[in-house]
Amino acid sequence: MMRVWKVFLILLLPCLVWGEEAFLSPSKQIYDRYGAPMRGFLSENNTYYLPVALTEVSPWLIAAALAAEDKRFFSHPGVDVKSILRAAWQNMSEGEIVSGASTITQQLARAIEPRPRTLWGKAKEAYNALLLERKMTKEEILEEYFNLLELGNLTQGAEAASRFYFNVSASELSLSQAAFLAGLIKSPTYYNPLKHFVRALKRRDWVLKRMLENGFIDEEMYRLAAAEKLELKSAARPFDAPHFTHFLYSLLPADVQEVYATLDRELQLYAEQLVKNYISQLSAQNVTNAAVTVIDNATGGVLAYVGSADFYNERNNGQVDGVRALRQPGSSLKPFVYGLAFEQGLLTPASLLSDEDTFFEGGFRPRNYDENYHGSVSVRTALACSYNIPAVKAAEKTGASNILALLRRAGLTTLEKPADFYGLGLALGNGEVRLLDLTNAYATLARGGVYKPLMLSQEPALYLPGRETRVFTEQTAYLITDILADNNARAPAFGLNSPLFVPFSLAAKTGTSKDYKDNFTMAYTPRWTIGVWVGNFNAEPMQKISGVTGAGPIMHDLAVYLQRKYPSSPFEEPEGITRALVCTQSGLLAGPACTHTQEEVFDSRRLPKVCSGKHQAEISALRIISPEAGDIFKIDPSVPRASQAVKLEASCPDFSCRWQLDEKRLPGSSCRTWWPLQPGKHRLKVACGKFSEQISFEVLP
Repeated sequence: MMRVWKVFLILLLPCLVWGEEAFLSPSKQIYDRYGAPMRGFLSENNTYYLPVALTEVSPWLIAAALAAEDKRFFSHPGVDVKSILRAAWQNMSEGEIVSGASTITQQLARAIEPRPRTLWGKAKEAYNALLLERKMTKEEILEEYFNLLELGNLTQGAEAASRFYFNVSASELSLSQAAFLAGLIKSPTYYNPLKHFVRALKRRDWVLKRMLENGFIDEEMYRLAAAEKLELKSAARPFDAPHFTHFLYSLLPADVQEVYATLDRELQLYAEQLVKNYISQLSAQNVTNAAVTVIDNATGGVLAYVGSADFYNERNNGQVDGVRALRQPGSSLKPFVYGLAFEQGLLTPASLLSDEDTFFEGGFRPRNYDENYHGSVSVRTALACSYNIPAVKAAEKTGASNILALLRRAGLTTLEKPADFYGLGLALGNGEVRLLDLTNAYATLARGGVYKPLMLSQEPALYLPGRETRVFTEQTAYLITDILADNNARAPAFGLNSPLFVPFSLAAKTGTSKDYKDNFTMAYTPRWTIGVWVGNFNAEPMQKISGVTGAGPIMHDLAVYLQRKYPSSPFEEPEGITRALVCTQSGLLAGPACTHTQEEVFDSRRLPKVCSGKHQAEISALRIISPEAGDIFKIDPSVPRASQAVKLEASCPDFSCRWQLDEKRLPGSSCRTWWPLQPGKHRLKVACGKFSEQISFEVLP
């Protein structure tokens, strides 16, 4: 009979052609920066496939597989004729196929080149097994075998199965666990432990019995292994940071198996829950989505990346990636406009700009968010309070083309159209940018003006396109930072206790696009930078939700959490910064004639001139003495409301003043009167002869 089989095989050889072995790329496993698993991707076989060297496979698993599948593996040439004859006799006796007699080499050949289980298919499989034995050593065959085994539940290979079923590596399997896995080889579906655990356990006992019978283990080993109580401790297949991991996966080389991303999983999960909670509270204002990113300033590594409020919410397009979606950033570009003006020596933080109704070239007529005008304001106040008209005037001084070039150097490469397309509206964010890029642009300010490309993974090191470059001088970056971190300066617009205020050094800026379709809040410390977007992916406008009310609270809570997890120090003042008193009525260094002064910061190379006092002649005819611009009053609940008032006083040579509060004329003509406190932001105007002056102040409830 042996001779007949050999003759049959020889006759078949010319008809059989060995196909090329297909290379199977491994499943990619993404871990966070600390090694916590975040997501695994299927291989091209749609399995979780983790290649492993034979030396990293437990000897117990090798012995168990040999005992269960091919005890004469090391003595046959790839086809076990004795087993074939025995199987044929068993199949004929039973009247059905009860044994296939495939050797481990034949199973490997079938895994490499699957074929129907017909007579012809089995013949081709046997021939391929013979060829494999000629091309590979027994050890190489075993290594491939233990890597290509499919053991159910999308696991392929010993390593993937060991991790999935027992949460250990293939090298750490116990004898009992190894026998359990070896038992699945015969039929991963029939013995599927997740559905038929008792059946799989009985199969394990059978494998242990075969190991005992074949001398792989002794009686005591058999008894202990059979008595071991097995529990499935399945390694989780997490699906964390789906937008980020999908983005990272698309950039990885084909041969990479394990990736250690820059993300902090704990921070990521906190940010995801934070976004979900706040968006649920804003649903009544037609707000359905938000996105968040956090960057480590020193490395450019992305620490958190939340693409939407709920990845699984199809109705709200949860699978859209808001971190990389194009959105209008609104006022969040203003710091770069003023920074350019500082660099060019056109403005200082103390410079005065007129906030009044203005038509610019092309009929462009911007309005402030609060629909008011604030008269002559300093750059510090204009930027901190995010007034639109002064920002456009600053842009007019620098030129739209220069602003566009600067923004592109800061990484906002999606601003692809020419400067004429955007015009001066670029200062108010009429172009489209990605939250990821905008956050890194703010990280540029946090780094003292140095742009760095973003880093997505540490091992292998993977960066987004770009090169390190200086965008601003250290001094300019510090001036912008000092303004954005000045809670008092932004109080007239946002109040002292807005979401932008935290009990540590934090620079923050909001941005709201036209029609309330997008709003942003950007914030940074020397250590990390946060970017938050809130809006709708279908571009529907929100109902009066601005950066400070939409994205602001998310940023605030995230910043407080980050400060605990990654504590940051106060901003360090670089060399080349001068602090000096300025005349608030001219924006120049205070001179002897200046009666209203305050401290301001400057680039030491670009100090303004000393005020000559000429402005006094222009304003001496009229001046509001009380209240002062930007004053904030608080109603005391313990004091009768009738007793709480503010003195309105102005100096006027005619001793006859016409007061106007919030466009409403106040009775009387005295230059000294009292006004009962009423909560809100107020604009006070006084006229005396041909002169007039106005200020803004606020009353907190």
